[in-house]
Amino acid sequence: MHFDELMRARYSARAFQEREVPEGTLRAILEAARHTPSWCNTQPWEPVVTTNRAATDRFREALWAHVQAGRAPRPDHPFPVRYEEPHATRRKRCGAALYTALGITRENKRGAFEQTLKNFRLFEAPHVLLMFCHESLGFYGGVDCGLYLQSFLLAAEAHGVQTCAQAALATYPDFVREYFGVPADRKLLFGCSFGYADPDHPANAFRTERDGLEAQVRFIDR
Repeated sequence: MHFDELMRARYSARAFQEREVPEGTLRAILEAARHTPSWCNTQPWEPVVTTNRAATDRFREALWAHVQAGRAPRPDHPFPVRYEEPHATRRKRCGAALYTALGITRENKRGAFEQTLKNFRLFEAPHVLLMFCHESLGFYGGVDCGLYLQSFLLAAEAHGVQTCAQAALATYPDFVREYFGVPADRKLLFGCSFGYADPDHPANAFRTERDGLEAQVRFIDR
């Protein structure tokens, strides 16, 4: 698939089939992603990836129990404190499109909350990637890991595998580090659930919009 087609075809899947991604396909996706460029070629990304549904299910149930126990979120990196324009409007449109596809009305706060909680069920995906980065690399290490995520998302799409990048999975880093035996100096940036999307699920029926070039780019011609 041409790069432009990949960029337009990829979307955030929020419902997945049972079947796993074959090991060869998974390794091909990760092989492509490892060629991501980085500051001084530091290659700061340290992803942890579940290779089968059994491993994913064990983590999913442990994370779900942790969340249901009412643990307070303590992300390694602060989340946005507010959304200014035009970000606030873009965010609201995205949420409204998802809830409309699922038949969740604006008044149904419980339904919206339950949908949010599905992040911690990994949307029942057969695999998950958790991204860690050494604390010494700071902001720019995080930028490089974001580049790796983009590479991973597009490589997955090229192999017919769907993805959902999730900041929500970074809200309980201490639990995730302990579960996977990751050192304390590795900070959790984000997660990504992936597998084969359920084409019949309404959560996968909508697509987000993008503003036009003129709304995003300031062109200087003199």
